[in-house]
Amino acid sequence: MSQPLVKKDDDRDDEAEYSPFLGIEKGAVLQEARVFNDPQLDARRCSQVITKLLYLLNQGETFTKTEATEVFFSVTKLFQSRDLGLRRMVYLIIKELSPSADEVIIVTSSLMKDMNSKTDMYRANAIRVLCRITDGTLLTQIERYLKQAIVDKNPVVASAALVSGIHILQTNPEIVKRWSNEVQEAVQSRAALVQFHALALLHQIRQNDRLAVSKLVTSLTRGNVRSPLAQCLLIRYTSQVIRESGNNTQSGDRPFYDYLESCLRHKSEMVIFEAARAITELNGVTSRELTPAITVLQLFLSSSKPVLRFAAVRTLNKVAMTHPMAVTNCNIDMESLLSDQNRSIATLAITTLLKTGNESSVDRLMKQITNFMSDIADEFKIVVVEAIRSLCLKFPLKYRSLMNFLSNILREEGGFDYKKAVVDSIVILIRDIPDAKESGLLHLCEFIEDCEFTYLSTQILHFLGVEGPKTSDPSKYIRYIYNRVHLENATVRAGAVSTLAKFGAAVDELKPRIFILLRRCLFDSDDEVRDRATLYLNTLGGDGSVVETDKDVKDFLFGSFDIPLVNLETSLKNYEPSEEAFDIDSVPREVKSQPLAEKKAPGKKPTGLGAPPSGPPSTADAYERLLLSIPEFANFGKLFKSSEPVELTEAETEYAVNVVKHIFDRHVVFQYNCTNTIPEQLLEDVMTCINTLQFHTIMQLQVFCIIFPSIPGYCNCGCIGSRRVL
Repeated sequence: MSQPLVKKDDDRDDEAEYSPFLGIEKGAVLQEARVFNDPQLDARRCSQVITKLLYLLNQGETFTKTEATEVFFSVTKLFQSRDLGLRRMVYLIIKELSPSADEVIIVTSSLMKDMNSKTDMYRANAIRVLCRITDGTLLTQIERYLKQAIVDKNPVVASAALVSGIHILQTNPEIVKRWSNEVQEAVQSRAALVQFHALALLHQIRQNDRLAVSKLVTSLTRGNVRSPLAQCLLIRYTSQVIRESGNNTQSGDRPFYDYLESCLRHKSEMVIFEAARAITELNGVTSRELTPAITVLQLFLSSSKPVLRFAAVRTLNKVAMTHPMAVTNCNIDMESLLSDQNRSIATLAITTLLKTGNESSVDRLMKQITNFMSDIADEFKIVVVEAIRSLCLKFPLKYRSLMNFLSNILREEGGFDYKKAVVDSIVILIRDIPDAKESGLLHLCEFIEDCEFTYLSTQILHFLGVEGPKTSDPSKYIRYIYNRVHLENATVRAGAVSTLAKFGAAVDELKPRIFILLRRCLFDSDDEVRDRATLYLNTLGGDGSVVETDKDVKDFLFGSFDIPLVNLETSLKNYEPSEEAFDIDSVPREVKSQPLAEKKAPGKKPTGLGAPPSGPPSTADAYERLLLSIPEFANFGKLFKSSEPVELTEAETEYAVNVVKHIFDRHVVFQYNCTNTIPEQLLEDVMTCINTLQFHTIMQLQVFCIIFPSIPGYCNCGCIGSRRVL
């Protein structure tokens, strides 16, 4: 009789993927490394040991100086092997061990022999290792070989030399800069990877010379760059030149824009997308300039490749922040992406639709969002919540449906960040949309009935204490608040007591009921809860009589804490215990500002109008008087804060420049202090270039620039303010 088949519970464990490196120890691997010293080398066994050593190094394991030296000298013996696979592993382990200068000489001769070998694989890897482990002294000896390798016919060797040059440029730039002719020749290579690496290295060599970069871009845009990777690099460098020179052009034409537009018709999708993205990120891009890029991205939305769909919808999502009307034509294509299997694409599509949709499409979009919210991760849900909040502020009349949606997802499962994003959104909508206050507060009350996060519970209780007494029927929130005293931890209970006291202070009719609840809190097990209840009973008047709360009590409960915590801490430390109680009114309200940072180079401090005001207590006042004395800034209001001077030049340069940022309510003023240290020179045509796009689009602030002392020139940073030196 056959036995029934029974599937064991541990079958799933047997099917788990086994890692060959599971449980390996450094000591055991170092013992195995003795195989490198065997007279008859086993190439396969040696490769396995090197693999384990590389695994330990990449996992963060550290070798002592003695251990690393022993392994290094043992590995050098493997150069006698002719096995190609083992030789590649030897190159890798030498790079990771990074021997000291004394040990490098041991392996240098072998690597230089390999660098001149007839085997291309040896040559390429030897170049990479030599450039990684040698210093500037040895580099001068092998520089001739590296120059030859850059123009080598084999693309693998040439690419290895170029990549090594990119790394060397960080430590020995003077050596790499002598390779410009060879690198320029490699840019014309027919090998795609060589052209890509050569262009990257040539740009890094010239990156500090703006004119040289402009000439490089000009020559290559007229030439024939075959490699799609190099073409993408060239597009990025072209965008950089446009950004740097766009402010200098007095006409509306952009240099090199025709080149970017021509790349939209390239046969490589990678180049097409890079060009479209570059056009959308241009400063002050117009609708006419955006149109061809948006058309290309719209075609990518219907692509069969997920990466193209994701790239297109991600770029359109960014464009929708500044030019929502330009993206409206893509809405039909993006709606088809809501059912995309890739949840990242669906999330970006719905958030873009929320930014570009109109009021009539809100209800239809909310139904579509509900269908896939349960299928995406919390980080994507947060993006959707933030988009819904922006939509609700854009169309206040739709607050009911949007608020109901937020309350529904608040009851679903989710992490702290996700729940906090929803709570913050509801709080913002309550503050900005008066009609949403009643329903929003009730949704928050229902949430704290089953909230597992202490921070969110205390945040909501505090908000209830501020906004709840201002509603038409404050009494309906008391039950939710008092439930927290019985059902939550000590931190939430203390917050609930404070909230109850705020209701009692603001609504005199509720005061007797609040007193009863506060007296019950006097028997709480936590001392802070008891202390708070006692404080508020004494503050409000614990006899239970209905009397109007004093203004001082309301200021105590609802007013802001105007005493700087630094001053309070200092006063408490200086307080000597005595019969006289600590008086909080004795704590100074003004913060002692720190002296402004001294400049790096002595004797380069600007004087006169551009000098930073001195004296800790009067620094802000002096700046404010200075700015308000200028007619253009007279109506900016009160100065909120002035930063300390930030040095923009090195200490040893012939002129010193620092900047001070002045923050007003709706304006930002950048004060550039210029100091000429050489009497024989005269500064003229001074120009400021800063990226003010983030201020314009995000903070909606107006940015002004002033230069002290007054120097002939003009402001060229794209600021909204006066374009002349004051």
